[in-house]
Amino acid sequence: MRIFDKYIIKSFLQPFLATFFVVLFVLIMQAVWLAFDEIAGKGIDTIFILKFLWYLALTLTPTALPIGILLSSIMALGNLSENYELAAIKSAGISLKRVIRPLIILTLLLSSLNFVFMNNVFPWATLKQKNLYLNMKKKKPALALVPGVFNTEIPGYTIKFEEKYGEEENLLKNVQIADLSLGKGKHKVITAEKGIISSDEGSKYMTLTLENGNYYEEHVKNGMLPKDRAKMPASRATFNKYSINIDISSFNDSEKLNDTLVTTHQGMLSIKQLSDISKEKKIDFDKYVNNNAKNVYKTMRAGKLYKYHDSTYTNLQPEILDNFNIDNKLLVVDQSLSLLNRLKERSDNQKTSFKNRRKLLNLYDFEFSNRISFSLACLVLFFVGAPLGSIIRKGGFGLPMIMSIVIFVIYFFISQLGKNLAEESAISATLASWVSTIIMLPFGILLTRRATTGMGVFNIDNILDKFKKIFSKFNKNKES
Repeated sequence: MRIFDKYIIKSFLQPFLATFFVVLFVLIMQAVWLAFDEIAGKGIDTIFILKFLWYLALTLTPTALPIGILLSSIMALGNLSENYELAAIKSAGISLKRVIRPLIILTLLLSSLNFVFMNNVFPWATLKQKNLYLNMKKKKPALALVPGVFNTEIPGYTIKFEEKYGEEENLLKNVQIADLSLGKGKHKVITAEKGIISSDEGSKYMTLTLENGNYYEEHVKNGMLPKDRAKMPASRATFNKYSINIDISSFNDSEKLNDTLVTTHQGMLSIKQLSDISKEKKIDFDKYVNNNAKNVYKTMRAGKLYKYHDSTYTNLQPEILDNFNIDNKLLVVDQSLSLLNRLKERSDNQKTSFKNRRKLLNLYDFEFSNRISFSLACLVLFFVGAPLGSIIRKGGFGLPMIMSIVIFVIYFFISQLGKNLAEESAISATLASWVSTIIMLPFGILLTRRATTGMGVFNIDNILDKFKKIFSKFNKNKES
């Protein structure tokens, strides 16, 4: 390697190492800040918190790498231009393409390293981090309860409440509890205006005290016929205070923090696993759609409206109704409308299931293509940052930091927009994963071309001259 190439690489690596770790630290602190309310104050050992931070750092490394490359490329070329080193290099007959050639090779190596990291280390770290995070949230289930939804974190109970308040957030408003510990077919529902959660340090029980509520329980047995079930009595009562003791010993076991609860999240799989699961889910999705279509066809009895000939359905038969009088025709029409309304209600109920299945399949396809496209983001952002640094001629952390943040925010926003569109099946998952690269690449080519020919991003003198001409004409017209 020539001395010149070593010098250029050194000029790039020095700011890269600094910016990479600074960006990684900022991303980790942002993620910790978002998760702080859900894991703070749960008596978790320091070793588990350090594990969580380590896994979190590994999952954020692929995101910090392209930001670091973008920022360091602007800083490196900006420093060379600001210190007139780039001008001296050009005066010696060395073009900008020759200057950045070793940096291009280095960026290609970093992109390849990022791909290997995302395909091997990133899935493992995501698996560990997400499961540890879920287990840490469950360490004290009272703090994991979310208002406005049915909480199922506490085994044997489903709890819903309107609001959680108080200094320790242990007071609940408008509580509704379904006791699932009675077995299948048995119903026990408790409602109350207020609930208080209390638990002693080290105790394996959590006490939920309810105030001003109602109690309802059906006394039924498994295997009973519907007519016998209807004859069984039910208990109803009102109460001023009612206490429930819940066993939470499994939540306070430190060994449970290492349990694996989720394994099939798209971020936890390698490219090969993503491809295999995507194929399986596509087959299941096609079967689901075909079965629903067949059910609709059979329910509507559509085959009776057609003549069967040569394995194809042709010739609709409206003359079937000609043999009925007006009352029977109205009866047939009413029954048909009722059938269509039932089918519509059934389709509306299945719409959510259909969307969720399709969205999950799209997420697997998007993650598969995104592993490749995001790895190339290092190279694409380098071709944006390097010529931009030579044009603006500013080094340090000031202007380059602002510009790199703006550029990456735009890149990330386009990527997230593509992901959201892919989830809703507005565009294909493959196109969504590449849309940010497709949009940013022409800007990189344009900036590289303008930097190579010695042109700026735009000529400020030409713009000022146009404004001067406009004001001069305005002054002349005013004087005249």
